Amino acid sequence: MILTLSVTILIEGVIVAGYALWRKKPLIPILLTSIVANIVTQLLLWLGLVLFFHHYLYTIFLAEVLIWMFESIVLYRVPANKLELPKAILLSLVMNLASFAAGWFLPV
Repeated sequence: MILTLSVTILIEGVIVAGYALWRKKPLIPILLTSIVANIVTQLLLWLGLVLFFHHYLYTIFLAEVLIWMFESIVLYRVPANKLELPKAILLSLVMNLASFAAGWFLPV
C-alpha cells in the first residue's frame, strides 16, 4: 500500500504541478488537498479490494469512479485551491486516469 500511495502521489503531484503552473493556480494548496484526499481514498480503496477481492475488476472500477467524484468535490470545496467545479472535475479525472494507468503495472 505504501508503494501504491507513493506512486499515486508522485504521478498526481506532477499533474497538479503542471496544471497549477499552466493555469496559474496555487500549487501548494492544490497539492496538499490532493495528498490528503489520496491518503483517504487509498485507504478506502484497499479496504474495498480486501473485502471484495472476488470481484476485483468490478470493485476497482466502482472505487475509481467514486474516488474521482470524491476528489473532484474536495478539490472544488477547498477555497484556497481557487478551482471552479468543472475544472476540479477535469483535473481529478486526469490525475486519476494517469495514476490508474500506472497502477496496472505495479505489483500488488
